[in-house]
Amino acid sequence: MRGSEVFKVAVTTLKDIAEQILAANHMTVADVDWLIPHQANRRILAATAKRLGLPEAKMVDCVRIHGNTSAASVPLALDVAVRDGRIQRGDTLLLVGFGGGFTWGAVLLKY
Repeated sequence: MRGSEVFKVAVTTLKDIAEQILAANHMTVADVDWLIPHQANRRILAATAKRLGLPEAKMVDCVRIHGNTSAASVPLALDVAVRDGRIQRGDTLLLVGFGGGFTWGAVLLKY
């Protein structure tokens, strides 16, 4: 794989799907309490938050704890943030993933 090309596609895709799901729900990034992206690597996390205009303080970053655990990275990050008290009932969460085979998805939910 060509790392820099995958990085660009991942960040662009995560930003695009986040914006699409927010628009479909008549919301903006300002309505999001927590972004929980796929935990591939720190650079992708930071670039995704930056491109969305979301402060990194509103993004769950657990890649240093679990590493890239593929499809499990989003639920593992969600679990960590709930257990440590960052995520509270009523928070609006935006979960975005990008993975093997260049597949992607997003979930917008009220916790």
